[in-house]
Amino acid sequence: MTASPFTCLSHSAEETAEFARRIGARLESGDTILLTGPVGAGKSHFCRSLIQSRLSEPEDVPSPTFTLVQMYDTTKDQIWHADLYRLTGTDEIEELGLFDAFEQAICLVEWPDRLGGTAPPDALALTLSASPEDENHRTLEFTWSAPKWAAKLDGVAHG
Repeated sequence: MTASPFTCLSHSAEETAEFARRIGARLESGDTILLTGPVGAGKSHFCRSLIQSRLSEPEDVPSPTFTLVQMYDTTKDQIWHADLYRLTGTDEIEELGLFDAFEQAICLVEWPDRLGGTAPPDALALTLSASPEDENHRTLEFTWSAPKWAAKLDGVAHG
């Protein structure tokens, strides 16, 4: 069983995408992943890979930097991809419909610090950071408090 925090090293963009696909296969409605990291750390790449792995038909998955939220329908559920970088206050979160989405959809939230104290308490937090030695390497650190995440992440690093 995986314990929090759980850290893995990705040696390439494709390996990061593979982690996203493996995790994506285990998600269900009501699951939220909060992605933190500096610009260029791979947050959008992770989300794009996860979303594409859940779609029945290939579809372009742009970063929601300007739209704030993009929604995708899969055969089983809906995925909300939110980029909150441009938010100026937590009152805007209500307008986006995120609180309902946290309960009814799979949610991937970039820049979750903009949520303030309104982030779902059972969310999985993912921090991505680039290696100073190799620009292709990423450290992915997963932390959680909800017991469901230990089972969902068990074996993810090993395929």
